Amino acid sequence: MTRFPENDIISLVGAAPRYDLGESVGPDLALADLLCAPGVAGMSLGYGTAQGAECLRQTIAELHGVTAEDVVVTVGGMHALFLLAFLVCGSGGEAVIATPVFPPARDSLTAVGATVRVLPLAFESGYRLDVAQLRALLSPATKLVSLASPQNPSGVAVPLSTLRDVLAAMSEICPKAYLLVDETYREAAYGSDAVGATALTLGSQVVSVASLSKCHGAPGLRLGWAITRDAGLREQLVLGKFNTVISCSPIDEALAIEVFGRRERILGERRRRLAEGVARTAAWVAENNELVEWIRPDAGALCCVRLKPAIFDEAAVARFYAAMPDKTVRVANGRWFGEEARVFRLGFGLLASTDLEGGLAGLAAALRQAVVPLDAVDGDRRQLTKSARTCQGFTNR
Repeated sequence: MTRFPENDIISLVGAAPRYDLGESVGPDLALADLLCAPGVAGMSLGYGTAQGAECLRQTIAELHGVTAEDVVVTVGGMHALFLLAFLVCGSGGEAVIATPVFPPARDSLTAVGATVRVLPLAFESGYRLDVAQLRALLSPATKLVSLASPQNPSGVAVPLSTLRDVLAAMSEICPKAYLLVDETYREAAYGSDAVGATALTLGSQVVSVASLSKCHGAPGLRLGWAITRDAGLREQLVLGKFNTVISCSPIDEALAIEVFGRRERILGERRRRLAEGVARTAAWVAENNELVEWIRPDAGALCCVRLKPAIFDEAAVARFYAAMPDKTVRVANGRWFGEEARVFRLGFGLLASTDLEGGLAGLAAALRQAVVPLDAVDGDRRQLTKSARTCQGFTNR
């Protein structure tokens, strides 16, 4: 039996603690906000089309500078990622993927039997992609290079100039391969920050995947898309969709059109909220800089924070995670994404400001509880721990 890999990130779809800092989304839209649209209540509950409703595809296309024919609507972005893995890399095809990464993006490749070559991105280098290192993983057998921009879990974007260099390397070594760019968080900018351009501007070799789940607050609609100007791949995506789910729910598609009709208000409100969240997270890291460090994200509702290695050995890392349930706090363990456990994904977009403050306070308490007791260390380690305990915000209260 072919099996999907297990991954503890599935716990995020279960019961959540009071302060859920492990999530990667903002607050959900309310269905009542969309049901007032004329025609939704009286619509037929028949099948949709395999490619997706034309008016929906046209809306998505206009936002990406392509035609409606280039768009295939899918059941969430994950459906698009799975179909691409199956069609391009199934039965032993080679794929290159950068980590840390959203686990299902990697696991879908493994599940279809692809040979996966992993490019580890380092916390020390700010999770910036090194084209020379990626190039070394390419071969004539490479079928797919899978990247995300901004990345999940770090929120770090890949500049278009870097993606252009990746495509140049691919054109030399594996000219028939596709560059898949997951752009799920691309529009989740902070306040008035500019939104990054889509990678689709770089050529027909690029396939873009995204959804309404993250930036627009509608993960319950399960509405995503793949965009490709390769007619042969697009035809197979439509057939693959038909043979897995037949069509998306026409209700989801109708409500998605309503979401797009309100996108300026929705995105504007969320970008202000994200700007506040990333600013508060930056302040929290500064307040606790004796114990943690972070990579500031370029966009998205998430970032990577690291427990400082000089303070946290493996036992202290384990104590940190063990302490959080008592604080009713949750973060996402870096191991879920192919990182070390010392790194965790912190989500700052879901909770309201007062709850975010409560969650960060609980997280700080878990840090204090995890620090190695003074009588268990000696020498320089003793001094580092003492410094951590007496830094601002960590004195005994």
